[in-house]
Order: sequence, then C-alpha cells, then structure tokens
Amino acid sequence: MSGPKTAMVLAAGLGTRMRPLTDDQPKALVEVAGRALIDHQLDRLADAGVETAVVNVHHFADALEAHLAGRTRPHVLISDERAEVLETGGGLKRARPLLGEAPIWIANIDSVWIEGGPPALEALAAAWDPEVMDVCLLLARLDRSIGFDGAGDVFRADDGRLTFRGEAASAPYAYMGVHIAKPQIVDGGPEGPFSLATVWRRLAQQGRLHGVVLEGTWMHVGDPVALKQAEAQLAKAR
Repeated sequence: MSGPKTAMVLAAGLGTRMRPLTDDQPKALVEVAGRALIDHQLDRLADAGVETAVVNVHHFADALEAHLAGRTRPHVLISDERAEVLETGGGLKRARPLLGEAPIWIANIDSVWIEGGPPALEALAAAWDPEVMDVCLLLARLDRSIGFDGAGDVFRADDGRLTFRGEAASAPYAYMGVHIAKPQIVDGGPEGPFSLATVWRRLAQQGRLHGVVLEGTWMHVGDPVALKQAEAQLAKAR
C-alpha cells in the first residue's frame, strides 16, 4: 500500500536542549553524521513517496528557508510561524490550508533511526487503515532506543491500538517522532498553541489511535550528548 504524498515536518521549535549548537542556527540544521537533521527526515519521506513537504519555521527561520530552497525532493512549502511558536497541534492547524484533506505524514526533525527489517515508513503506510484509525504512530522499543530518557509512552494491543502509560511505572514503547494522521484531527483545536498529544489522548479513548513498532534502533537527537551517541551508532552501522 502506498503512503501519503504530503507531509508536515515540525521544525519550528527553539531547540533549547540542543544549546549551544542552536545559539546561531535552528535545531533542524544541526548536523548528524554530516547531514542536517531535517535532511535526514526529508530524505526518508521522499524515499517513502512523499511529493510535497510543508515545513513550519520560527527559530532562525531565514536560515532554514534558505537551506530548504536548495532541495528539490520533496517539493517544500513553508508554513510561517515567525510571530508565535504554535506547538505541534497549533502548527498543524496553521498549516492546514497547505496540507489538503487526504491523510498526511507528520514528522519531527530530531528522530534518526537504523532500519532492522522492512523500511519503517513502508510498514507504517501498510498498517494505515482510515476505517479504524485516525492516527498511526511509529513506535520504538525502549531497549532499542538511544537518547530517550523517559519511562515509555504507550502500551500496544495485538490489533495495534494504543493506550497511554497513565499511572503505570513504565510502558514498553516510545513515540519516535513520525506518524500518519488525518489532518482534520486538529480542526476543532483551540486558536494558538496546543499539543497533538492532547488530541491523541482523546483518540486513544475512542480506540482510534494505533501504532507500528520499528524493527531497528531509534536515536532521539535531543541534545548534544544524544547527538554524539547517535553519530557513534550510525558509524557502527556502516
């Protein structure tokens, strides 16, 4: 099954945990193994068949726009958030006129991974079923994650449905920064900043939040230490 042809790439964050590397550039342009974080993600999406990527910009927006102007695959459109950072949900809502009505990829820029089986985005696209889900998250096993220091985000049922960790001490899976969603999930959201996580929690209660597990190693590149760990892991995998 082919996946969505349009993606939303969330690149407007301040990157405060990545300082001092983000003192003079956006987090999206921090390099991992010689390539900007955003290029790692855009290349993955292009390989998965994405034709158009909408990228939101805020922190050092001019520099990020200039960098993206050099890309031809996928075609890049800019969603301008210079006036205010809108978080994940607000950013998606702002970009809605550029995204259309069909399901889309939504991706963070701080996620890098090493495949361990069929390409992860192909597996996610194959699992997508709009009849039974509104969102399908790509998940990583905690024991195959680098740079993630949380206790896990979700539990996954045999049919792929997700429930949040809640009061449990830990959960086996972490959201790894890429998912497929119906863009309409934010249409009823508030004006201004809000998080997609609030939408996911509502959908999980309705049984409409699903997930697919990465067969490989995930690297959350959230700070300079995690960046070095990711580069070391990528070097070993060559």
